[in-house]
Amino acid sequence: MGYREVSPELEAIAVKELNEDPKRRDQDIQHIKDWLSKQPHLRARDDDQWILTFLRGCKFSLEKTKQKLDTFYTLRSALPDIFINRDPFSPKAQKYLSSRLALVWCVPIGRVVVELPRRSPEGRRVIIWRPGLLAPGSLSAEDVSRVNFMNADATLHEDDATVICGEVTIQDFQGTTMAHFASWTPWQMKRITTCFQDGYPLRAKGLHMINVPSGFEKLFSLFEQFFKEKIRKRIFVHANLESLHKHVPKEILPEEYGGDAGPIDKIQSEWRSRIERNAAFFKEDDKYGVDESKRPGKPKTQTDLFGVEGSFRQLAVD
Repeated sequence: MGYREVSPELEAIAVKELNEDPKRRDQDIQHIKDWLSKQPHLRARDDDQWILTFLRGCKFSLEKTKQKLDTFYTLRSALPDIFINRDPFSPKAQKYLSSRLALVWCVPIGRVVVELPRRSPEGRRVIIWRPGLLAPGSLSAEDVSRVNFMNADATLHEDDATVICGEVTIQDFQGTTMAHFASWTPWQMKRITTCFQDGYPLRAKGLHMINVPSGFEKLFSLFEQFFKEKIRKRIFVHANLESLHKHVPKEILPEEYGGDAGPIDKIQSEWRSRIERNAAFFKEDDKYGVDESKRPGKPKTQTDLFGVEGSFRQLAVD
């Protein structure tokens, strides 16, 4: 079959944690391919590697995999401002990348990202986000979301270890002000969290916050409601680096965070190259999505996917 082999260590994790059965893997992939071929409304990638990624993200539940694939492509068609015409070499994307900016899905602010070259003992990828290094309003919510989802799609496309083991996010709020949050409406936050939680087969294993500014608790409560209970239980706020080190080992952190993995500047470039080397993949992606006029049964609307926009207006930050 047309998928990448993984190391024995990764396969053992997939078998134990994701219910992957090497003897049934090809059969399960073929089952999903046959199902996709019978969905008149779906225009989806159907290569073996892509389907295997979704099977792993859904712990090899065939029905959950079908639902996740349908939702993944439905959300892309519903949000063309984020998922269509994605070019990492466009002026806005290059401004984002050259400034070392990113947007993490669970907190709607522009950020600088560091993908650490080492992984946690469980094999999880660790990402550090530093929103205070971005001037408020430098890029629109759509601009930063577009590049952020490019990174997520590149992960699905080429990073089997993260798909299998999951990822841990560290958010460093040093230097942030209320102006960093003001341009993001609750409606936008709802759309972004829905995409990641319902549409993406990625495993969020921990969210760690440090250098949290005064008054952040009230602000956080505005968008915490959009997280599923499983995610809320994996959120930690740390008063200092010593507290963080109890969850994320020092050996995989950069020097700036009391770690042994070297300076941030030395390990920064991989994130940008990951986005840029997938330019052809993003361009090809424009042809995939859904045609709601052909969906069996009732077509899905923005209200079905995200709720009613007006119901979130009272949550706007003063």
